Parts: sequence; structure tokens; C-alpha cells
Amino acid sequence: MSRLWRSGPDQPSAEDDREPIRKHPAAARVITALAGLFVFVALVAPNELNRLTPGALVRIPIEALLGVALLLVLSARSRRVVSVLAGITLGLLTILKIFDVGFSSVLQRPFDPMGDWYLVGSGLEFVKGSLGQVAAISSVVGASLLAFAVLLLMALSVLRLTRLAVRRRNASTRAVAALAVVWVTCAVLGAQIVPGVPVAAGSAATLAYDHALQIRDGLRDRKAFAAELAVDAFRDTPGDQLLTGLRGKDVAIAIVESYGRTAVENPELAPQIGAVLEDGNRRLAAAGFTSRSAFLTSSTTGGASWLAHATLLSGLWIDNQQRYRDLEASNRLTLSSAFSRAGWRTVGIMPGVTSTWPEAAFYHYDRIYDSTQLGYHGPNFSWSTMPDQYTLLAFQRLERTAPAHPSVMAEIPLVSSHAPWSPIPQLIDWHNIGDGAVFGSMAEGGAAPNAILTRDPARVRADYGRSIEYSLNSLISYVETYGDDKLVLIFFGDHQPNQIVTGEGASRDVPITIVARDRAVLDRISGWGWQDGLRPGPDAPVWRMDAFRDRFLTAFGSQPEPARAASSTPR
Repeated sequence: MSRLWRSGPDQPSAEDDREPIRKHPAAARVITALAGLFVFVALVAPNELNRLTPGALVRIPIEALLGVALLLVLSARSRRVVSVLAGITLGLLTILKIFDVGFSSVLQRPFDPMGDWYLVGSGLEFVKGSLGQVAAISSVVGASLLAFAVLLLMALSVLRLTRLAVRRRNASTRAVAALAVVWVTCAVLGAQIVPGVPVAAGSAATLAYDHALQIRDGLRDRKAFAAELAVDAFRDTPGDQLLTGLRGKDVAIAIVESYGRTAVENPELAPQIGAVLEDGNRRLAAAGFTSRSAFLTSSTTGGASWLAHATLLSGLWIDNQQRYRDLEASNRLTLSSAFSRAGWRTVGIMPGVTSTWPEAAFYHYDRIYDSTQLGYHGPNFSWSTMPDQYTLLAFQRLERTAPAHPSVMAEIPLVSSHAPWSPIPQLIDWHNIGDGAVFGSMAEGGAAPNAILTRDPARVRADYGRSIEYSLNSLISYVETYGDDKLVLIFFGDHQPNQIVTGEGASRDVPITIVARDRAVLDRISGWGWQDGLRPGPDAPVWRMDAFRDRFLTAFGSQPEPARAASSTPR
């Protein structure tokens, strides 16, 4: 078929820059407009969801002006290569921006190219646990197709716009020159339509630069962390000097998922959760128990619970996946290995572990009970594999039933208060739990797990509050039912829930509480200044989470205060 070619005063003579006449010029104009819109939004759209407003798009991207200027002076062949590379680069930045939006929404920080790929897998595990295998596979396929489509369409869009700019070289040159003057003027004046969003934009270049700095800082942080790992005041402490103040005790360290400061201070949540804690104070006092509470500043927020677990147990600030991997590869003394060295039987009660858990070797537990080894035959509650009440009963059955059982230390991450906070189990009589089948009807209520994205935020916060109430009631009832002179319970939140619950600007503080019947246990921490009861007040002490290990080992051991003191403020 023969071709007719456009020509005109602005047209270059090179064949590579000519385009055939279209049978449908209106459709061609629409496609060109969509290509321009696609590229423009990719250049100027913010990488945080709460900043994505129409006003935030009223900007002039300097990258577009410089790109057009460069392409206009290149030869036809070079122009095609540069256009494709520019499109692919902008597509990659767009994908990176999408990751930033997701991470900022959940973890309140941008995506880290150095270490956060692991979290993508964790996100898929969350989808699988909440919505099933088919949804997880569909998510992978959909995300892969979306990434490919973004790269392909961005490259095609830049090529199309390049041809347009070259065909209308004079008009393009005048437009670039005029917009450059406007850009410089806006930059000098600091012009803004939306507060904090300058009209003179360079956000794509800034995004690339910031993530390049992340990679550089990650490499530096790895060296700094290696130096921190090399210092451990308790590394060589003999077992007979460790934890002498807890000899003969069963020590349970329970981690309440997403139990943050918001739960005890937010006006929408605090009255109900506070009532649970105050009622718990009365019930535990009647059973002879006392408690002390304070706050810890977590190394993470909104998710990545294992970073918080590792921070508390290791006494090091573990706020990214690279630090976590390096910690795993070390011989750092953790609280669990300290108990093991001191003669305790150490176990992990892990209802959230549904597959191989490589970290088990690092923590040196004598026994790991994953979700398949706890004897549960009831339903899942969305992501949660079993109700917290069942998890605590399994601990009692498996490790504390025998009258002369050895002293045991257990890490017990509870999962009922994990997002999406629906459906939520109910507390029942401990003697009626059996194998968990009794919980069957409870799992049928509540909103669908994926509805967290569409539910009214007030409803999500209410469901979150109810899940925390359930987890706390399970702990209180366990101590009330099975507690004795041997039991010491330490429970704390791993991190704050995400912003849909906390709102913007929330701290990373989480409550921590120690409960014991033996007064001598709490006398050991009398110098900490922690407050009486299960609920820390607004003026309760706040420690960094990595400070807990050394202070705990010092308070309950016979070794003097270590020379290296943990900082009191998070970095």
C-alpha cells in the first residue's frame, strides 16, 4: 500500500521524523492528548496519596522543558533512542512513585530500593491470608501486567510527543522558551497554588535523586550497623549471672499486633479500650496480680512487625530490612538466647507463621510452634490464622500444664488485631474452646477483608478498637484463669496501626506492661518510673524500643549497668 506523508514549513526533511496521514485525525489528536496527559501526570504527580489533589497537578515540570530542548537538537536516529530510554526511565520512576504511595499510606515512609523488596512478598502473604491464593496470584499477575503496561505506554507516549515536537519545531521552541521563563520566574518567587507544592516543578528529578541518596545512605548505614553489632555489654555474661531475679518463673512475652499509643489516647478509641484496661486492673488485683506500664518508641509503624520484634529482643535499632538481615547473620545475644543461656526452656508460639521461618535459628528457641503445630481446627479470621484466646490456651496446654514443668520463656505474637480488623472473634469460656471449631460461626460475621479500602474510616477505626479490646481481654482473662506465682507476663504493641486509624503525624509509641503476682518481680523495676496498672498515662516514661533489652537484663540480672546506654530518643 502506498503512503502519503505530511509536510509543512516546520517539518524536518529526514524521513524518520515524518508521519503518515491518518484516516481519523480526531482519534489521533485524542491519542496524542492522552499521551501528553500520561507523561505530564507521571512527571508532576506527588508520591504521597494525601497530596494527590487537582491543585497539586498545576505545575510546570522542568524535566519536560529540558527533554524537549534536548530532543529538538538531536539527529533523528539518536532522537528515537533517547526518546525510548527517556520513556522507560520515566516509566520506572512512575512505578517507583506507585511504591512510594503504597508505602507512605501504610508505613508512613517512602519505598526503600535497598531493602523493601522483601516487604512486597509480605504484602502478597497478607493478600493470600486475607483473600486467598487466587487473589494473591491475581495480584502478582495484575501488578506484572501493570508494570509492563506503564513501561510500554510511557515509551510510546514519549515517542509520539517527540514526533509532534519535531514536526512543529518552531512552535515547540517558542513554547519551551516561554515556559522556561515562566518556570524561572515561579522558582524565584516561590509561587505555589497548593501550600508546599511549587509551580516550578522538578519532582521527577528530585524523586530519582532522593532514592539514589537512599541507596547511598543504606550502604553507609550498613557499615554503621556493623559497628553497633560489634558492641554488646552482655555478650560474654555467664548464664548464672543472667536473669537471676526471674529464677523459677514462666516468662511470656506477648506482642499485641498494632497496639499503639493511639489505642489508649485517641478520643474515638480510648474510652472503650481504657475501660477494658481499668476493668482488667480490678480483676487482676482481685487475683493478686500487680502491673506496671510505660511506652516504647517502635522502630516501625503501620506494619513490618518483625522489625519491632527484633529491636526489642536484640537491643539494637532495627528499622529496615538490611539491618534485619545483618542481625540474623550475627551472634547477637537476644532476650530469648539470654533466657536459654540462663537455663530456661525457650519456645516461640507463632500463630502467624504459616511456612518455613528462617529466623528461628537466630533466636535459638528450643521449640517453635507454628500455625500448623498448635492443634487449631477452627476457621481463619481474615489474615489471622486463629483467635488470640486459642493461641494463649495452646501455650498453656503445650508448655505450662505439667505440674513440675521446667521454667519456660515464650515469645507469643498475637494476631487477632492484625489488619483488616474484621471479622473479630469473641471471648468464650476457656473450657469450651477445644480444638477451636467452636469459633466457626464467629468468622462469618463482619465486613469482607478487602473492604478496609472502601469502608468508612470511622468504621475501620471502630473495628480496630474492637480487635484491640479482644486481644487485651484475652490476655487479662488468661492471667486471671491460669496465672500463678510463677507467671510473669510482658505484653507490648509492635507498632502503631496505619494512618487510616492514627491520622497524620502520630508518634511511633506503643504501650508496654509487665504483670506479676510476685511483688519481688516488680520491685526489681521500681527505679524505672513506670506507672501502676495496665494503662500508661500521658506522662508515662517513653523509651526507645532498643533500650529495653539492656535495661531488662540489668534489672533482673547480677551484672552492673552496662557502659553503653541506649539513646532515649528515636533517630
